[in-house]
Amino acid sequence: MCLGFLSGGTGGSAIVLGAFSPSLLSGAFGSVVSSAVRATVWSASVVSGVSGVALGPSYVAGPSLVHHGSAVLEDSSPIHWIRSSMTRSLFLNELSSTDSESDYYKYWIDWFVSLEGNEYFCAVDEEYVTDRFNLTNLNTEVLHYQKALELITDNLSNKPMTNELREQVEKSAMHLYGLVHARYIMTARGLSKMYEKYKHGEFGLCPRYHCSQHPLIPVGLSDVAFKEKVKLYCSRCEDIYCPKSRKHGRLDGAYFGTGLPHMIFLNYPANRPAPSEQRYVPRIFGFKLHEVAELHRWQDEQREEQKKRLGIASSTQLPA
Repeated sequence: MCLGFLSGGTGGSAIVLGAFSPSLLSGAFGSVVSSAVRATVWSASVVSGVSGVALGPSYVAGPSLVHHGSAVLEDSSPIHWIRSSMTRSLFLNELSSTDSESDYYKYWIDWFVSLEGNEYFCAVDEEYVTDRFNLTNLNTEVLHYQKALELITDNLSNKPMTNELREQVEKSAMHLYGLVHARYIMTARGLSKMYEKYKHGEFGLCPRYHCSQHPLIPVGLSDVAFKEKVKLYCSRCEDIYCPKSRKHGRLDGAYFGTGLPHMIFLNYPANRPAPSEQRYVPRIFGFKLHEVAELHRWQDEQREEQKKRLGIASSTQLPA
């Protein structure tokens, strides 16, 4: 086991654990950690004296981030880490690894879209995020807008922040990315990325039997954040469904907008599927229900609705 401390100018300190035993960590911190993780960085403020918390990894520094230090693991492979103050305290995710090297993320956007539950998102191009025209009016919708934008673009200053402020900035960064994502996927580049995910069935398949497992597309029921959760649209039956996974079902529908499926097929008309003409036919003992019976049932339903609108008791007869 390799245990060491990293420290530097203004970034605080971090603890590095390499080639550890899962049972040891479980006993020490009260959290179960996968044996697939070879090396993970935690914030010292999170680790020290805390029991029963889930610990999560940071992502590796790129050229635009401050180099904070290095640690040598048992296989003598030097790994450079970013400042520990930016350790992810939300959406904690274990890093998978191979025998030769671990998988890390150089940029915040790559890390965010790789999180479990964020598979519906595509990676927004950095050029799009840094163009202020594309961010018009978003500063009024996002708390700590400037810091959140700097975090997304990996330009957040190295000034110390309280844990509470850091969590707020991280939440705001995720919300801001979602709002930017909704605009980006309506561009040619964004539509192309979402169309590729649609073709490969990455959003799921239609649960309707007569749609023959047709791929779905995420869609929102409102363009206003915090109104509706994301739904999945089938272009064959032209209906919407709830995601199977709870993690996907918690995504805000405003992060995908109300027009994505229709914009995709406006740009790729040759790939628009023909509407499903197959319908379920109700039968009793092999015989279809008589159309007159269906008509009478519909008339009864309309009569009852009219009585409710007029405030008339159900037992009262309407005038002919």
